[in-house]
This record gives sequence, C-alpha cells and structure tokens, in this order.
Amino acid sequence: MTIEGMLLVGQQVRYGTAGTLRAVEAATGAAMEPAFGGATAADLEEACALAAAAFDPYRTAAPELRATFLETIAAEILALGDALIVRAMAETGLPRGRLEGERGRTVGQLRLFAAVVRDGGYLDVRIDPAQPERKPLPRPDLRLVNQPLGPVAVFGASNFPLAFSVAGGDTASAFAAGCPVIVKAHSAHPGTSELVGRAVQKAVAACGLPAGTFSLLFDSGRAIGQGLVADPRIKAVGFTGSRGGGTALMKIAAARPEPIPVYAEMSSINPVVLLPAAIAARGAAIGTAFAASLTLGAGQFCTNPGLVLALEGPGLDGFLTAAAGALSACAAQTMLTPGILAAYRAGVAALAENPAVTAVASGLDGGDLSGTARLFATAAADFLADHRLQAEVFGAASLVVRCPDEAALHAVIDALEGQLTGAIHLDDGDTAVAARLMPHLERKVGRVLVNGFGTGVEVAHAMVHGGPYPSTADGRSTSVGTLAIDRFLRPVCYQDVPQALLPPVLRDDNPFRVPRRIDGRLTLPEA
Repeated sequence: MTIEGMLLVGQQVRYGTAGTLRAVEAATGAAMEPAFGGATAADLEEACALAAAAFDPYRTAAPELRATFLETIAAEILALGDALIVRAMAETGLPRGRLEGERGRTVGQLRLFAAVVRDGGYLDVRIDPAQPERKPLPRPDLRLVNQPLGPVAVFGASNFPLAFSVAGGDTASAFAAGCPVIVKAHSAHPGTSELVGRAVQKAVAACGLPAGTFSLLFDSGRAIGQGLVADPRIKAVGFTGSRGGGTALMKIAAARPEPIPVYAEMSSINPVVLLPAAIAARGAAIGTAFAASLTLGAGQFCTNPGLVLALEGPGLDGFLTAAAGALSACAAQTMLTPGILAAYRAGVAALAENPAVTAVASGLDGGDLSGTARLFATAAADFLADHRLQAEVFGAASLVVRCPDEAALHAVIDALEGQLTGAIHLDDGDTAVAARLMPHLERKVGRVLVNGFGTGVEVAHAMVHGGPYPSTADGRSTSVGTLAIDRFLRPVCYQDVPQALLPPVLRDDNPFRVPRRIDGRLTLPEA
C-alpha cells in the first residue's frame, strides 16, 4: 500500500491544506517522504459530524457485527505485511523484533475485545423485576445496562506506534464499547499511522458500518487536537504522552459547557523497592536484570524503572556494582524523536548538576541522535527535600535512593506522586518487611509486582495500566486489558419501560444471550 500523506475523513481520502508535516527518519534525522497535509477546521467539523451521525447505528449494531469489525481490523493490519514494519522502523528507530511483537500485541488486543463484545459481560446487565404486591410500596421494574458514551477522540502515542496509536488499545476498547473514533495521528510516525488508518477504513467498509465510525486526522500544529477535544460531539478522550500535553487537554475538556473525561496516561517513574534479604542473596543478579529493563527500548516505556529504593548495606552495594557493570557495556540507542532525545538529555543534565546526586554509571556514548544510559544515586533525606528529583526522565536513566531504615523507606514512598507500577524484590526473609511496606505502595500505584520490573504489560483481563495522578488523569481506570472498555461506558437504568422499547439485552428473551444479574444473582445464558 502506498503512503500518500492523506487524511481519512470517514470513507473519504483527501489531502489536508492546513500546512504540512513530514516524518523524520529516527536514525539519521533526515526528512521522509511524503509530506502530510494538516487537517483544516472544515475537515475537523466534517469528521465530528460523521462520527455523531454514526453513533446511534454503530452502538445499536449487533454484537456479532461489532466483534467481526474488530477482527477485520486485525486481519487488515496483518495484510499490510512487511511494509508496515519497515516504515515504522524508519520513523521510530525501533528494531524489527520489537515492532513485530508490537504488531502481534495490537492484533491480539483487537481480537481480545472482539471476545469481550461477544461475551457481553461488560454490559453489566442488571434486572430487578417488579414487585407489585410489595408492602408498604410496590417495587417498579428496574433494568440497567452500560451504554457507550459517544464519539471518542484518540491521540496516538510516540513510543508505541502500533499498540497505543491508530488501532491501539484506546481505539479498540472504544470500538468495543460502541463508540465511533476520531484519531489524531502522532506527528512522529505519520506514515505508520496512515497505513494502519487505511486498514481500519477498509474494515469499516467491509463490515458495512457507517462511514463516520472512524476518521484519521493529521495536525500541522496544535489547533486540530485542541479543537477535537473542545468539539461538543466528542464525549471522551484517550491520550498517552507527556504530563504537559495531557493536562493541557484536561483543561480544555474541563472548560467545555459539558465537561468530558480525558483518560490521559502521562508521567511515572515506577519505584523498584529492593528488600534486604533479596539483595543480600542475589543483589548482583537483580542489578543485571534491572539494567536490562532500564535500557529496553532505549528506556522509552511509561513503566521504565526510573527510581530504585533500598536500605543501606552491602547488598545494595552489590546491586549497584552489578548494575553499573551492565550499564557501562550498554550501547547508546536511537531515540524516537529529536524532541524526546533533547528532553532526555536535559533531564540527565539536571540530575548530574544536582549537588545532592552522585553519578553511578554511564553507558557507552553514541551519535548525535542516540541516548546514553545513566544511573545516579542520592540519599533519602535529599530526595525528600527536593521535589525535582521525582521528575520523570523519559529514557534509560534511573535514580537510586539510599534509605537508612524502614521509616525512611516508607517516607520516600509516601512522598511520591501517583505511579503506574511499583515493584518489590523480596525473598522469604523479607515477608514481614514487605507486609509493612504494602499499604504504602498500594496507595501510590496501579500495579504491584514482585521480583520483576514493570516493563512488559500483559494484555489480559486482570491487568491494570493506570494509577493515581499524574501517572493517569483518573486512577480508577486502565488503558490496557479488558477493563479499559469501562472508560467509554455509562450505566443507564430503565424503569417500567415496555419490552418493545428496551434495549435487546434487557428484554426478557435476551436475544444476544448475555450474562445478566437478576435480583442480584448472576444468571448465565444456557449453552
């Protein structure tokens, strides 16, 4: 499939006329062909009007049709073949293996949400039958089902050009919920975005869905992204990116006459806590594994281990020696964009220049477009005294905090902002210490893991990829796993509504055979 730099407005393909943007080859800094036309205000207006018109027919489409649509998107992405991987490699600098794995994840989560739609449990159907003879007052007939919010705006992420972009988790979960989607493509990988966007567009046509079920817009500045969030027809936003970008969208959404939720994943340093027995027994092994996690993908993961907490002692020294040795042999890696590289270098410089921070290790130097891994250390008292040390450095950099005792360890965790993940490395001898630590960590993170690192987020029913602010805008939600669909739903209750007017899943005959809770008891459809 040829990349043409086109907007996809419903089933139309057109060149935007509001300025241009080009991808930059990550490894060389050279501009890539073609130029992409930025959307105009008229393009945005048409996309939103189409999405609004598509909402009712799409949300009321049979579950099997919506599930088939998600599976068709997956098939169309696979049909793009190697051209998708080659373009994504050039635009992001990510290696082939990583991108092929990410394509598999993207296709897998589309198929997972197809299964969710077919199952119907996400609808949370509840029926409390009428009790006309109840005294002193009769009970009305009450029926509840989760309904989709409406058209959703999705902002593509820089660091996951497939899994958190045009057909990524936000888009898949919104489609599964019954919401049309307008994607604002990320400027760092527009060619990849167009290829995937055309795959989604083909799936819409193949399934006979309304044209406005999907649109893809490019923005040569910020006006289209801001206008998308402000448009009254948009009812929710999915965003993965910087804290500055996320909070800017949150302000726009909150200032609307009808405020809407912005599900923004923004900033996290993901503390790793090393407990005494674990690092005494295997501090060197943990240090080596930590270095591998830190440098995975040039550290450009939202779950990167940017903070390590440990009690002073020989075990910590062993960890640091092993981590420093592993990092010193790590080659510098190409980063996603020049802007991300500049921000990484600025963050590293701020740590290096802080008088309370000492340098522990540095990876091998690279070229002008590469990021070098760095490891720093500071004392707990200094960390608590300087909030700047909590700042996320997006890349392969981490800060070790030396804690004199458990009280200091707890104090450091209590002082942290909200995080996506918190890891504990422990052995059997650490159980009592870990039990005292857990309440502190649970208040701060969305996922607690033991003897591992947060990098690598399984797409599954029980996964939570979210956490208290500022890791996400709403710590009650997740952007990965099947619970992500809940972000784009709201409960609606129907009281004494005639059968003919009820949504099909609330009717007595249950034509789509979804699980329902009747008088509080879960009732499964017969096989």
